[in-house]
Amino acid sequence: GGWLLLQNCHLGLGFLNELMDTITTKESMSEDFRTWITTEVHPEFPINLLQSSIKFTNEPPQGVKAGLKRTYSAVTQDLLEVSKMPQWKPLLYAVAFLHTTVQERRKFGPLGWNIPYEFNQADFTASVQFIQNHLNDVAVKHGVNWSCVRYMLGEVQYGGRVTDDLDKALLNTYTRVWFGEHMFSEKFCFYKDYVIPRGNTVEDYLQYIEQLPVIDTPKVFGLHPNADITYQTNLADETFSTIVSIQPKDSSTRGGETREAVVQRLADEMLEKLPPDYNPHEVKAQLQKMGAIQPINIFLRQEIDRMQHVISRVRTTLTDLKLAIDGKLL
Repeated sequence: GGWLLLQNCHLGLGFLNELMDTITTKESMSEDFRTWITTEVHPEFPINLLQSSIKFTNEPPQGVKAGLKRTYSAVTQDLLEVSKMPQWKPLLYAVAFLHTTVQERRKFGPLGWNIPYEFNQADFTASVQFIQNHLNDVAVKHGVNWSCVRYMLGEVQYGGRVTDDLDKALLNTYTRVWFGEHMFSEKFCFYKDYVIPRGNTVEDYLQYIEQLPVIDTPKVFGLHPNADITYQTNLADETFSTIVSIQPKDSSTRGGETREAVVQRLADEMLEKLPPDYNPHEVKAQLQKMGAIQPINIFLRQEIDRMQHVISRVRTTLTDLKLAIDGKLL
């Protein structure tokens, strides 16, 4: 009656077939037993196992507002007050904004990142822990070591996932422009109307985040406005492709015909155009009149035999296909 957890199953697809056979052939099984599988999207994942499972996906929300709201919904008041340094709360919000930005750029495809990186909550948690430790160790006279902060965020915490040189330069540009003493001034903003709020409670930050636009311009992420056109086009194409791929077999296509009706119609047309089988007796009689032992006639007889084999195979395949559509194929 326990639970079985199998992680990263996209790395062991061969075992999943064995797992499916074990589950389906098991004579008795506890009603409390569950198999929990974690995997990345993979085209060779066993479709029968996927269809028989309850699917659960955990994806980052769309938009800066939704991303920051999700991040600060997990921030507790104790975390907000864990450090007495005045730089702590603005730095926490800046890291949250950076975390949302690197995730949002993925939706723009190659315009956002040359390589799609799987930034996740662990990157944010590790970055926040580093900022906290750094502020605890920093001397009041010397202040924050911004070179260290930029390096750790751009090269280690988030940069550790980045493999492309241009992507690494982009990430370091974010850290260089956003993280510094200038971020504590009242004039600082990530983009127009996207500033670092001042508050003492988590509720203060959530109230500010609620005022942010639901739909963000690509300029917030440092992209040209045309990047949104490319994103919307790709999203529409992907949506329609998904709809077509999951379309039921009996759904209508062009002209009100189902896919089965189209296939059957084409099969009937091909069967009508297919020539009848060659009569071996007639072929033999004709060749004898022309001289059966002549090399050209021997070659002709071989070609007729091969053509007869092709015609028979095509006729059998089309006939079986029609029977299969009608559910009469034995």
